[in-house]
Amino acid sequence: MATYTRAMPAPSDLPDSPATTAPLVISDGVRRTLAFTPGDVQSEMLLARPDALVLDYTRAMMCFALFAPQPRHIVMVGLGGGSLAKFCYRHFPAARITVLEIRADVIALRDLFCVPPDDARLRVLHCDAADYLARMPGDADVLLVDGFDGRGLPPTLASTAFYAACRCALRPGGVLVANIFTYDPDYVSFLQRLRDAFDGRILWFQRIAGNNRILFAVHPATAPSRGQRLLASLARPDRDHRGIGYGWSNRLLARGVVAWLAWRRG
Repeated sequence: MATYTRAMPAPSDLPDSPATTAPLVISDGVRRTLAFTPGDVQSEMLLARPDALVLDYTRAMMCFALFAPQPRHIVMVGLGGGSLAKFCYRHFPAARITVLEIRADVIALRDLFCVPPDDARLRVLHCDAADYLARMPGDADVLLVDGFDGRGLPPTLASTAFYAACRCALRPGGVLVANIFTYDPDYVSFLQRLRDAFDGRILWFQRIAGNNRILFAVHPATAPSRGQRLLASLARPDRDHRGIGYGWSNRLLARGVVAWLAWRRG
């Protein structure tokens, strides 16, 4: 029998924190999910394998490893149930991981979702990601933007200023990965802002995660690695069509990347 828990909303000292209902945690003995509204799953965890990636879009976001296989610093916008943070913490042992989360009540659930405690490699910060990135030095190799609330993607996480700050936060050759719903009424505007911020150097894998479009953008490097050269080639500004491949093959690719990372870690 599933158990339902509505987390208590935590007071916030951030003036721009979203005023939404408390997150809903549902456990059925096999998996645990996090939702902001019933039926709208934000994160999912297998109780027997808490570090595994369950949802298609999370596996798709790990395709950044094709272009940046040895990141030194991974920055994440949005904690949710911690799926991306846990996976990266386990499978990129040489990387520092900084997670930016605006909601204190979401951070309060980290133990329920088996998110490791903060240490020398992992920090979960209660902050406004847009403000933080605007002041962050450019030392991120990978920037994962997956910050949603009950109303969808907050406008502050898809603005012209935000994407400009994302570019500045990346090292040359760094990779931005952004999760955006294709049915969002502002999708076209979000896409254009991202394209403008990265001089047209964006791409995506076709139909890799249903209605979630996972966009990859590259900060040009003067001496890029092989993976960065591949990404820059695929996302060159003169390409009119940057959707790559077919849905079935791309979903296999994402599963293969996740399996490769697990094998590599041992």
